[in-house]
Amino acid sequence: QVHLVESGGGLVQAGDSLRLSCAASGSTSSSYGLGWFRQAPGKEREPVAWISRSGDFTYYGYFVKGRFTIARDIAKNTITLQMNSLKPEDTALYYCAAGASFGAVQHGGEAYWGQGTQVTVSS
Repeated sequence: QVHLVESGGGLVQAGDSLRLSCAASGSTSSSYGLGWFRQAPGKEREPVAWISRSGDFTYYGYFVKGRFTIARDIAKNTITLQMNSLKPEDTALYYCAAGASFGAVQHGGEAYWGQGTQVTVSS
């Protein structure tokens, strides 16, 4: 079992920055890749960023375009998502996820999810 706790969401203005954090716990949590997905009202959940267990593989959603950076602290088993140049269309509930691989999580394989943290970007 893996337990994920997100933090760092909030209300910001367009162009501002936010940093999200996700702390993973559980006996097997260090064995998983970790990442961020988001879901806006009326839209499907989409991947934002992913980092492998070792940190040597990262993935970013097409819309990121260099604005976000995912990082992993292996010793603390946490990940962060530094989001810069935020846009109103980035407004969504951001979920932390853990899984064997990005592909597995993306396509409905075994995954663990946090409760989500709200990011709201005003224009």
